[in-house]
Amino acid sequence: MASLIAGLIGGLVATIVMTVLMSTLSDGGPPPTAGLVAKFAGGDPEEYAMPGMALHLLYGIGAGVVFAIGVPLVGLSFDSLAVAAGLGLLYGIVLMIGGMVFWMRTVIGMDPDRNMMVTFGVVHVVYGVVLGAFLGAGILA
Repeated sequence: MASLIAGLIGGLVATIVMTVLMSTLSDGGPPPTAGLVAKFAGGDPEEYAMPGMALHLLYGIGAGVVFAIGVPLVGLSFDSLAVAAGLGLLYGIVLMIGGMVFWMRTVIGMDPDRNMMVTFGVVHVVYGVVLGAFLGAGILA
């Protein structure tokens, strides 16, 4: 069973990998979470790139904890690296869909273009696979 600490650290590692990939694939604009900060603070998302990135990091860490604790609660385990990475892949897809439908469109009110959606999808899938593999490796079990 993965621990809370493993979820925290796994979420951090997966978010760092995701963010590096996002920076490589994106157009250089702020993360979508900057749009969320701007929505509540007022102003343009470009003004909130760093707070948006901090919020993104916190989301990633929190999602790592949810995954580490949630998987065993539904009767699954991280016993095999391949199974854990597969569960992470599924989790990344769930996060991608939730982010695209709920956060980006409903909460923030964005109308992202195709390139942004593809990048958003890829980085969330990578996040899930890295998180699952980290937990499946049992580094901090």
